[in-house]
Amino acid sequence: MSKYFTNASPNNSNSSQVGASSAHAPRLTENKEQFFKHQQQNSETKRKQQNKVYIYREALLLIFIMRLNLKVVLIALIVAVVITLGAYMRSPDYSHDLVRHLDRRLFRTGSSESQPTGAHPLYAAPLQDIECNINREYSIHCKRDEEANEVYVPFSFLRNYFDVSGAVTTSGTEDNKVPTFNWMHSNSKVNYPKGKYDPHGVFTYFENYNVEVRDRVKCISAVEGVPVSTQWEKRGYFYPTQIAQFALAHYSKNLTEPEPRVHILEDADGNQMEWTTPKNSNMTRIWHHKFNTNVVQYETAIGYESAISINVNQTIDLVLCVDLLLVTNSSSLMVTVQNRDTRHIYNLHYIPADLLLSVQDSNIYYGLGSAALNRWRHITRDLHIDLQKGIVMGDKHSPLKMRRSDLEVLAIAFLGIGFYDNVTLSTSDHLAHFYDAAEWFVNNQDAKTGGWLNPVRRNLNGFAELRPGWISAMGQGHAISVLARAYWHSGGDARYLKAAVLGLKPYHVFSHKEGGVLAQFMDKYYWYEEYPTTPPSLVLNGFIYSLLGLYDLNSTAPSSIARDAGKLFTQGMYSLKKMLPLYDTGSGSIYDLRHLSLSGVSVAPNLARWDYHATHVNQLLLLATIDRDPLIAQTAERWKGYMFGKRAKHN
Repeated sequence: MSKYFTNASPNNSNSSQVGASSAHAPRLTENKEQFFKHQQQNSETKRKQQNKVYIYREALLLIFIMRLNLKVVLIALIVAVVITLGAYMRSPDYSHDLVRHLDRRLFRTGSSESQPTGAHPLYAAPLQDIECNINREYSIHCKRDEEANEVYVPFSFLRNYFDVSGAVTTSGTEDNKVPTFNWMHSNSKVNYPKGKYDPHGVFTYFENYNVEVRDRVKCISAVEGVPVSTQWEKRGYFYPTQIAQFALAHYSKNLTEPEPRVHILEDADGNQMEWTTPKNSNMTRIWHHKFNTNVVQYETAIGYESAISINVNQTIDLVLCVDLLLVTNSSSLMVTVQNRDTRHIYNLHYIPADLLLSVQDSNIYYGLGSAALNRWRHITRDLHIDLQKGIVMGDKHSPLKMRRSDLEVLAIAFLGIGFYDNVTLSTSDHLAHFYDAAEWFVNNQDAKTGGWLNPVRRNLNGFAELRPGWISAMGQGHAISVLARAYWHSGGDARYLKAAVLGLKPYHVFSHKEGGVLAQFMDKYYWYEEYPTTPPSLVLNGFIYSLLGLYDLNSTAPSSIARDAGKLFTQGMYSLKKMLPLYDTGSGSIYDLRHLSLSGVSVAPNLARWDYHATHVNQLLLLATIDRDPLIAQTAERWKGYMFGKRAKHN
């Protein structure tokens, strides 16, 4: 304001100045108006600035109050949770839930329907220990759920008590595996026929059989090419039924499996290998006028280091075939095999000696028989089976079970003096095994009885002992099934047909006489005995297998020859239909009828275990494709139901 009133100062008394001031009166008035207008604008600006400050302060205050309230709410929630947890931890439910997670076995599981009314599924009550009294005979330790009024019995007890099986399996993804307990009354398989039974085709469901891997098969004889059984005698013997199953399994596999891969190593003609021939050893390919082809002739010094050999390094193809003629006792065929997993190396020796199987460290010896000298033999050996049986022979307590994929054939060698030809390695050679068995039946049939004799004693509970030399209708039927197929497949080799027809002879001779398998039930129904006991034991599965052999021959042989087999088959089917209900328990089937035939003795029924029961079902399903009588198919379906827990109705 001082800059506007400087000239009007009271200390200035100059008249000119006064006059000047008067002269400028309008200007002063204008300045005053501008001053007040400016003052008003400044006041308005300050007021607006103050309002902004007030608004900012109010916003800050509001934010502060909101944050303060949020903290209070969070603190309040934390306090509430702590108080709740404290109260819950003091309750008994806390320890129950903790134990539930530590040991789920102590708590019942299942759907929410099994939970007590109003109970949360996560808070199931613990199970209590309780003793279960079983039929007042003994007690076992069980668990009780008092709330659900349930008692839980260990499955280990149920498995044995009710003859059931079960296992825990998992499903789902790797991150979310779901366990499931699978309860099974029977884990045996029912095989439905794909069509009418073909007497020239697959034998029943034998394509699933692997006879040679069975523990009761000691080895495959290098002389005969058939299994040697230890089922009833540890030393080993030729069991006709087992040999026939071996043959029928390989015949069936030949029809169902893909063509084998064959790797020809040496045929002395178009396929020739570079054989390692050490000093003082030699080999040459010569013309064989009888075979009209070249063969390999060799001669080596004594000792494995002198052997003529080739490196093979072959996996998977583990079936060795070779035509071989050995001249001296020191001659042999040797195959070196390595377990690729353990890197252990084994030597399989095939020697001209009357030896079944012998093992010395990593050397396994199979005897080709002394008669093998100076005669050509076609040898087919499954190296995996030969090695596995040798390892078990060397250490009966050895748990080693080698997988086929673990093995590699490193080398094949010949020692001594001899000839060889057609050396191959293949994935399989089922027909070779089949014909080895067919030849065994031709060469080992008893000319007097027509039977294939069992050279061991056999004891059936309640019956007199069967002495060595007994004949089995099941073995006869199986053998006839083999020979009928060999006759058909070979294009009509009369040797097979002749042996099959002669094999019918025991069907006409009563089992209490030497060389017979025929029995009669209630002096009315004829039965072919798997075990020719006195009195008859009437085994069901063996009888049905004997019928299939008759059917195979009747369907294969010329009509003039087949007539007898057809009559025997019809006679047996009539008995089967009449007697089949006797084998039905309402929950399973019966293995034989000893409880009916053993007079004067109280004997319980001999129930068929589940694998035999499944065999009964499979056999009946197969017969139903041959004989359309509904009794057979209906019985098969009912018996199949027993395998899944179904039972006949009670009164």
